[in-house]
Amino acid sequence: MTDCLFCHIINKEIPSKLVYEDEQVLAFEDIKPQAPVHLLIIPKRHIASLKEAEENDQNLLGYILLAARKIARDKGLAESGFRLVINTGPDAGQEVYHLHVHLLGGRGLGWPPG
Repeated sequence: MTDCLFCHIINKEIPSKLVYEDEQVLAFEDIKPQAPVHLLIIPKRHIASLKEAEENDQNLLGYILLAARKIARDKGLAESGFRLVINTGPDAGQEVYHLHVHLLGGRGLGWPPG
């Protein structure tokens, strides 16, 4: 995808506040944080949203969740807790059409969200 903001971040064409990177995912600080810790975790392979994920993406999707767990531990959130959010589509608030997981923590998070 040549016009995808997150693909540009992955390719280091747009700067980000990178907090984690490996061969499959990249994580960086959200530019509009909603909590003291608010990170976006994205796969390096472009998938527009969870709606477009396919059966062969199962391992990657699980990998993203395990990466989120590792990042949460590294950020000191494992004991107090953290929230993962995947917005899918316009009614859910998805603004960038590259699958991403929000990792939020560092304060009490109310329920229900939004």
